[in-house]
Amino acid sequence: MQNKQYETVFIITPVLSEQQMKDTVDKFRNILSNLGAEFVHEDAWGLRKLAYPIQNKTNAYYQLFEYTAPPTANAALEIEFRRDEKIIRFLTTVLDKHSIDYNERKRKGLVGRKKEIIKEGEAA
Repeated sequence: MQNKQYETVFIITPVLSEQQMKDTVDKFRNILSNLGAEFVHEDAWGLRKLAYPIQNKTNAYYQLFEYTAPPTANAALEIEFRRDEKIIRFLTTVLDKHSIDYNERKRKGLVGRKKEIIKEGEAA
Protein backbone atom coordinates (compact mmCIF):
# COMPACT_ATOMS: atom_id res chain seq x y z
CA MET A 1 0.00 0.00 0.00
CA GLN A 2 1.13 3.50 -0.80
CA ASN A 3 1.45 6.10 1.93
CA LYS A 4 -1.02 8.97 1.84
CA GLN A 5 -0.86 12.38 3.43
CA TYR A 6 -3.22 13.03 6.33
CA GLU A 7 -4.16 15.87 8.64
CA THR A 8 -5.38 15.11 12.14
CA VAL A 9 -6.79 17.67 14.56
CA PHE A 10 -7.55 16.57 18.10
CA ILE A 11 -8.94 18.41 21.08
CA ILE A 12 -7.60 17.80 24.58
CA THR A 13 -9.54 18.55 27.75
CA PRO A 14 -8.53 21.87 29.36
CA VAL A 15 -8.38 20.57 32.95
CA LEU A 16 -4.86 19.19 32.46
CA SER A 17 -1.67 20.92 33.47
CA GLU A 18 0.70 22.21 30.79
CA GLN A 19 3.01 19.22 31.32
CA GLN A 20 0.11 16.73 31.06
CA MET A 21 -0.95 18.33 27.75
CA LYS A 22 2.60 18.08 26.40
CA ASP A 23 2.78 14.43 27.53
CA THR A 24 -0.51 13.69 25.76
CA VAL A 25 0.68 15.29 22.52
CA ASP A 26 3.99 13.39 22.78
CA LYS A 27 2.09 10.16 23.33
CA PHE A 28 0.17 10.52 20.05
CA ARG A 29 3.25 11.73 18.19
CA ASN A 30 5.07 8.56 19.32
CA ILE A 31 2.12 6.36 18.38
CA LEU A 32 2.15 7.77 14.85
CA SER A 33 5.93 7.42 14.58
CA ASN A 34 5.73 3.79 15.69
CA LEU A 35 3.06 3.16 13.03
CA GLY A 36 5.43 4.38 10.33
CA ALA A 37 4.25 7.96 9.94
CA GLU A 38 6.55 10.76 8.83
CA PHE A 39 5.58 14.22 10.07
CA VAL A 40 5.25 17.01 7.55
CA HIS A 41 4.02 19.72 9.91
CA GLU A 42 2.81 20.06 13.48
CA ASP A 43 0.95 23.00 14.96
CA ALA A 44 -0.22 23.63 18.52
CA TRP A 45 -3.22 25.93 18.24
CA GLY A 46 -3.36 26.21 22.01
CA LEU A 47 -6.30 26.85 24.30
CA ARG A 48 -9.35 28.01 22.34
CA LYS A 49 -13.04 28.53 22.91
CA LEU A 50 -15.23 25.69 21.67
CA ALA A 51 -18.10 26.44 19.28
CA TYR A 52 -20.43 24.60 21.65
CA PRO A 53 -19.92 23.00 25.07
CA ILE A 54 -18.52 19.47 25.05
CA GLN A 55 -18.61 17.49 28.30
CA ASN A 56 -19.56 20.74 30.10
CA LYS A 57 -16.35 22.43 28.91
CA THR A 58 -16.27 25.64 26.89
CA ASN A 59 -12.49 25.75 26.19
CA ALA A 60 -10.05 23.10 25.01
CA TYR A 61 -6.49 22.64 23.79
CA TYR A 62 -6.20 22.08 20.01
CA GLN A 63 -3.36 20.19 18.29
CA LEU A 64 -2.78 19.56 14.56
CA PHE A 65 -0.58 16.89 12.96
CA GLU A 66 0.09 16.72 9.22
CA TYR A 67 1.85 13.50 8.22
CA THR A 68 2.30 10.76 5.65
CA ALA A 69 1.45 7.25 6.75
CA PRO A 70 0.11 3.92 5.54
CA PRO A 71 -3.71 3.77 5.52
CA THR A 72 -3.72 1.16 8.30
CA ALA A 73 -2.10 3.61 10.72
CA ASN A 74 -5.25 5.70 11.06
CA ALA A 75 -7.35 2.82 12.36
CA ALA A 76 -4.83 2.20 15.14
CA LEU A 77 -4.60 5.93 15.89
CA GLU A 78 -8.39 6.20 16.13
CA ILE A 79 -8.49 3.34 18.63
CA GLU A 80 -5.92 5.13 20.80
CA PHE A 81 -7.89 8.40 20.61
CA ARG A 82 -11.05 6.61 21.74
CA ARG A 83 -9.25 4.91 24.64
CA ASP A 84 -7.77 8.12 26.02
CA GLU A 85 -10.23 10.02 28.21
CA LYS A 86 -8.19 13.23 27.80
CA ILE A 87 -9.23 13.47 24.14
CA ILE A 88 -12.56 15.23 23.65
CA ARG A 89 -12.79 15.07 19.83
CA PHE A 90 -10.59 14.18 16.86
CA LEU A 91 -10.83 14.38 13.09
CA THR A 92 -8.53 12.87 10.47
CA THR A 93 -8.78 13.81 6.80
CA VAL A 94 -6.94 12.55 3.74
CA LEU A 95 -5.29 15.40 1.87
CA ASP A 96 -5.55 15.55 -1.91
CA LYS A 97 -3.01 17.35 -4.10
CA HIS A 98 -4.90 20.65 -3.83
CA SER A 99 -5.02 20.48 -0.02
CA ILE A 100 -1.33 19.63 0.16
CA ASP A 101 -0.53 22.61 -2.08
CA TYR A 102 -2.79 24.91 -0.01
CA ASN A 103 -1.17 23.83 3.28
CA GLU A 104 2.30 24.39 1.80
CA ARG A 105 1.39 27.91 0.64
CA LYS A 106 -0.21 28.66 4.02
CA ARG A 107 2.99 27.66 5.85
CA LYS A 108 4.97 30.00 3.59
CA GLY A 109 2.57 32.86 4.41
CA LEU A 110 1.14 33.15 0.91
CA VAL A 111 -2.48 32.47 1.88
CA GLY A 112 -4.68 35.27 3.15
CA ARG A 113 -2.71 38.13 1.64
CA LYS A 114 -4.28 40.37 -0.96
CA LYS A 115 -2.47 40.41 -4.24
CA GLU A 116 -1.38 43.83 -5.34
CA ILE A 117 -2.30 44.46 -8.92
CA ILE A 118 -0.46 47.29 -10.57
CA LYS A 119 -2.06 48.40 -13.79
CA GLU A 120 0.11 49.24 -16.72
CA GLY A 121 1.08 52.91 -16.76
CA GLU A 122 0.48 53.48 -13.01
CA ALA A 123 3.35 54.31 -10.72
CA ALA A 124 3.87 52.04 -7.75
